[in-house]
Amino acid sequence: MNYQWYPGHMTKARREMEEDIRLIDLMIELVDARVPFSSRNPDIDAMAKGKGRLVLLNKADLADPAVNQQWCEYFEKMGYQALLVNARSGEGLRSIQGKVQAACREKLERDRRRGIRNRPVRAMVAGIPNVGKSTFINSYAGKAVAKTGNRPGVTKGRQWIRPQKDLELLDTPGILWPKFEDQAVGLRLALIGSMNDDLLVKEETALELLAFLAETYPQALPGRYGIAAGTPLEMLEAVGAARKCCKKGGEADLERAAGLLLDDFRSGRLGRISLERPQKGNGLS
Repeated sequence: MNYQWYPGHMTKARREMEEDIRLIDLMIELVDARVPFSSRNPDIDAMAKGKGRLVLLNKADLADPAVNQQWCEYFEKMGYQALLVNARSGEGLRSIQGKVQAACREKLERDRRRGIRNRPVRAMVAGIPNVGKSTFINSYAGKAVAKTGNRPGVTKGRQWIRPQKDLELLDTPGILWPKFEDQAVGLRLALIGSMNDDLLVKEETALELLAFLAETYPQALPGRYGIAAGTPLEMLEAVGAARKCCKKGGEADLERAAGLLLDDFRSGRLGRISLERPQKGNGLS
């Protein structure tokens, strides 16, 4: 299937972000640690040119630990500050202030030379839908100041939050880009829930996931469902049988089985899985 999703409000959100760039010192970009390359909006690099950069690899608890470290090194070689975090539990958030200081070192030194003291760093928190921007802000601020939800498109407008006296955060809606040139990127975004599930043919998406798991994480499916290896279709049917996904008359309900499989992957019940690995040249495996 063709993976694409770009609702109209994203055009407005992007325009507002471009207007607000002049107000900030630092771009804090959240990516999904399972797909750090595919979950980066390429437009953000152009918008944030000349600003400090901090990449937070969120949902790191759901991704392969060894691959997480590879991605941190990848971003640091690009000249960004990078940090593994779990916004829901708060893991890794204590290290953010040090990363902010490092990313804005030149700006802070320039302020000191000019006699400007105690002016907070102003940072934009950006990323694609459902990477956890608002959850991160709420966790870091220690209170519910931004709307959250386990679906894309919850944050609709801009809002400033001050979690610390020396840091101000601008929450922004999640935005994608108008067209995925590489449909593999669209597939990965569909798998992590950054696209509207109502637009997906879940069986097709689940079959792609099953093929990847059988090759790269073969222990995931037997460990969760107790099923043997086979073709993607045979494994989806086995998942349905294991979870008793049947229609009237005993026919396998593959759509329901696909939905359960995707939910299990997204929640980490299949184990810690990374869909991408950094590779010199294009960042994809």
